[in-house]
Amino acid sequence: MSREFRRAMPLLPISMVMQLTELTARQIRYYEEHELITPARSEGNRRMFSLDDIDALLEIRELLDQGINMAGVKKVFDMRDVKDVRKSDATSISDAELRTILREEMLQAQRMQKSSLRQGDLSRFFHLKNE
Repeated sequence: MSREFRRAMPLLPISMVMQLTELTARQIRYYEEHELITPARSEGNRRMFSLDDIDALLEIRELLDQGINMAGVKKVFDMRDVKDVRKSDATSISDAELRTILREEMLQAQRMQKSSLRQGDLSRFFHLKNE
């Protein structure tokens, strides 16, 4: 079982999270309403929090203590999410897939009789035939 998987497992009820983060239940629900955390729900519809949720709550509390308002906190979390998406996208494409995408882009640009922005840099790798 990977470390990331273990950290994402919902294990802790809200009462334990309140003790760990020194936040009230209302504050925790408020941050959930603003989609800064997304705890899992048990069969009885009780919130169950993961270690990642607790880290997020501690980060929210720290940012608020530094004088950042909720809009700023949301912006920080949005920027973090964008970085995570870029990171996962960067590692999810193989070299062969990248070559195929670039080749298609160059072929499409050639069909439209336009030059691709990358064509000058990539022309030494791909020899396109006139269609």
